[in-house]
Amino acid sequence: MSSSASVTPGLAHSRRLANIALITAALLWLLFLVLEKMLPAQATAISILALAAEAGVVGGLADWYAVTVLFRNPFGKIPVPRLLLEHTEIIPRNKARIAESMGRFVQENFLAAPIVRKSLQKTDASLFIGKWLAQPDNVTIITDFVQRTGPRLLQIFESEDIEKFLQQNAVAWAKGTPIHHMASEMLRAVLENDFHHEALQRGLDAADKWIKANPEKAREFAATVFEELGVGGLARGASWIGIDVQQRTINTFMDQVANLLENREHPWRVSLEENATQLMKDLRKKSSSASKRLNATKNALVESESMVSFMTSAVVILREAVKKDLERPDSGLAANLRDILLRLGEQLQHNEKVRQVLNREIEEAVVVFTTDYADAIITYVSEKIHDWDTREMIAKIETEVGGDLHMIRVNGVVVGAFIGLLLGGVRVLFEVLPF
Repeated sequence: MSSSASVTPGLAHSRRLANIALITAALLWLLFLVLEKMLPAQATAISILALAAEAGVVGGLADWYAVTVLFRNPFGKIPVPRLLLEHTEIIPRNKARIAESMGRFVQENFLAAPIVRKSLQKTDASLFIGKWLAQPDNVTIITDFVQRTGPRLLQIFESEDIEKFLQQNAVAWAKGTPIHHMASEMLRAVLENDFHHEALQRGLDAADKWIKANPEKAREFAATVFEELGVGGLARGASWIGIDVQQRTINTFMDQVANLLENREHPWRVSLEENATQLMKDLRKKSSSASKRLNATKNALVESESMVSFMTSAVVILREAVKKDLERPDSGLAANLRDILLRLGEQLQHNEKVRQVLNREIEEAVVVFTTDYADAIITYVSEKIHDWDTREMIAKIETEVGGDLHMIRVNGVVVGAFIGLLLGGVRVLFEVLPF
């Protein structure tokens, strides 16, 4: 065995025991040979013991050879037949094949889609996550990690060079990314789920309540609108003859609001939905005027220095606010995150339907990942094993399994001696029997 291995106490003990067993068998063999000559009267019994010791030496040497050739050539520079040399240094010679086999082993036993799916189906992953998150100590680990690493990560972006780099790339990405299709999909989601009706309902309801609660402000607003439109003088002139144009305008508006609130088939509502639907269809086409106007507006915004400066300043302010909050012992963000995670853990434990959905998604995600990246993982494992330094690999294997290998040597001596004892007994039996 290599002296370069990192010898652990267990390995040293096994190696010492194996050497003692082999040396003891060899000394006993020599001793019994001498005693056989010195004590001819007991020559038969001593020859049986000598045969046992001899078999123990043979067994010990054979296992020493078998263990040694796994890692190196025990013959050194001694000329031996090529057949023997080709079957020494088995592990170093076959390192590439071992690396490939390990890659296949990982693929077949860990990354194959049926195995991954079967393993996940046996485990309620979301329930495990829920139980883990429901433990305050576990959530504290997460929040402490966020508080420790969050400010450090945010500090990276304080560098002026990194800030400029991100800003330039963000602008380039925004300019090169058409948003018409995304806007069309968002509008489709709003229309299909009737969000526009709810939003309009809430807006009109708020306007109705505000006008009723603030009549004077409503009149001031109407007056301002008339002045901006250039018809303020006309409205004042009408008031001289007893026609309150402003109040009539407000009343008319409130009547329209009331009609809109009560009637979902109001022409204005129908027109709004038709226009929104048509806009959604137009935005699906890159060549439509609506798509061109939307993308042009987006490009004008990202090319505006004032807009970019505003967005950068907003990000900086938000970043500093988050960083300072996380650095505080009584961080509000950390406390909110803690509450959210604890609630999530409790809800996951008691909502079986949600867990079933999450488990399916986790299963599909892991299967897709292992399927898509199995070759890369296998290649990585194989390359890493292939790149191992041969001496370091041998030392590592000897450290991990060398103790058991040396115990095989001990077993070789013991089993060999026992077999030799049996064979000696059989030989004596044949000598005394009358044939």
